Amino acid sequence: MPHILSFCDYLLHQKRYSPHTITAYKKDLDQFNQFLVSDFEIQDIKKVNSSIIRSWIVHLIENEISARTINRKISTLKSFYKYLLKNKELVISPLLKVLTPKTSKRLPVFIAETDIQNLFKDVIFDNNFEGIRDKLILEIFYATGIRLSELVNLNINSVDFNNSTIKVLGKRNKERLIPFGENIKKTLVGYLDKRKQISTMSHTLFLTKKGEKIYTKLVYRIVNHYLGTVTTANKKSPHVLRHTFATHMLNNGADLNSIKEILGHANLTATQVYTHNSIEKLKNIHKQAHPKA
Repeated sequence: MPHILSFCDYLLHQKRYSPHTITAYKKDLDQFNQFLVSDFEIQDIKKVNSSIIRSWIVHLIENEISARTINRKISTLKSFYKYLLKNKELVISPLLKVLTPKTSKRLPVFIAETDIQNLFKDVIFDNNFEGIRDKLILEIFYATGIRLSELVNLNINSVDFNNSTIKVLGKRNKERLIPFGENIKKTLVGYLDKRKQISTMSHTLFLTKKGEKIYTKLVYRIVNHYLGTVTTANKKSPHVLRHTFATHMLNNGADLNSIKEILGHANLTATQVYTHNSIEKLKNIHKQAHPKA
């Protein structure tokens, strides 16, 4: 189908698409074209209708292609037909009456409570500036559920020792106060003592050993390294600790609205995803404990 090559050339000249993306688009369209020729003997793009596209979707489902992949292929078709409409090759897109398959939501990845306990009980952190800083970073992530960008931008005056709270500047410059416990207070005191020995003009809470504001890649490496000592989970990022905080809070009886406020979610829908992890936990408990499970 010559239109596919002209579409790929069009994408290339847009300079918004990587070669990898264009190759993926071409692969999807070539597969669709192969289906048209083999199943319907169609070589003219103008003869394709919504019924044929639905047949292609059924064909993909029967070949055990995931809903997520099918939706990606349909997205490719939509871009292709949008291009054809723009160039007046078609008057109407056959995709207007095509419904995409529903994709199952991915559950947030989190670290088991026993692994987190091992992290703070068994892992040895050096008793120097970097060691205490790294421990504090992990403790704050797990105890508050803050985002990576929020942690990096914490200032010394963000910490209120009298009220045991941290002031966090979240998305849309919205401030929120998050409480912290005695363990963090103890580590904070030790870290600030070490921090005084670092030559710096920065008011940022977390610094590099050179006295500069800590940066996201370094924090990611710190979290990835230490989580790697206690878990074999594929994902070992600061965001996984955010998921871990929310899941453990919910599993231990915290109110969903309270978790929403601490996480800084704009609405409850974003927080409700963690209930799925809790439901999975209940299913496992039921399966293990109930004689008829």
